[in-house]
Amino acid sequence: MRRKIVLWRHGRTTWNLENRFQGKTDIPLDEVGVAQAQRAARLLAAYGPTAIVASPLQRAARTGQSLADLVGLPISYDDDLVERDGGLWEGLTGTEIRERYPAEHAVWEPPGGETGAQVAKRVSGALERAMAAVPDGGLLVAASHGAALRLGMLHLMGMPEATWDRFGGLSNCCWSVLAEGRSGWRLVDHNAGTLPEPVLSDDKAAVTDQP
Repeated sequence: MRRKIVLWRHGRTTWNLENRFQGKTDIPLDEVGVAQAQRAARLLAAYGPTAIVASPLQRAARTGQSLADLVGLPISYDDDLVERDGGLWEGLTGTEIRERYPAEHAVWEPPGGETGAQVAKRVSGALERAMAAVPDGGLLVAASHGAALRLGMLHLMGMPEATWDRFGGLSNCCWSVLAEGRSGWRLVDHNAGTLPEPVLSDDKAAVTDQP
């Protein structure tokens, strides 16, 4: 009766296509992003979600709504699921950020924005609040943003900040899955775009939390 969390990144936007830092700027999905959300929703419905929460920014809210409409669940919103505040970087392309802010780019700290640690703490807090209402065996889908979800996920799992860069990001409309284990949350799928096959392996990680 383990609970699970699906961490679902929003579909594509024009700023994604242009490689612009979006942050808290409220950019909508483009036509491709809408189609991505609809396709992913059909797949995620197979998980049997019991609750859906989303960032209120429209690119994540519309992504989450595509699943809510399909499975007939209400969707709630949490401001702490919004994307990392990019400060002076928002709206700039990757090339412009490197040219104008080389020192800050080297350590990935946007001037006037949030630190990775700040984002990780607020997003993991939002996930914990949402999970408080999810019963044993339930599954929460959180529709949010790439950096916010990756950082929040790692904080929720208790990963040291020095290891965070070892985990890759989420592609548009892909997701990661966390499951409760004996010693806390475990990452069981990452940056997925299809439903996973069972892990049949001699690896200890494949059997640790099985009955």
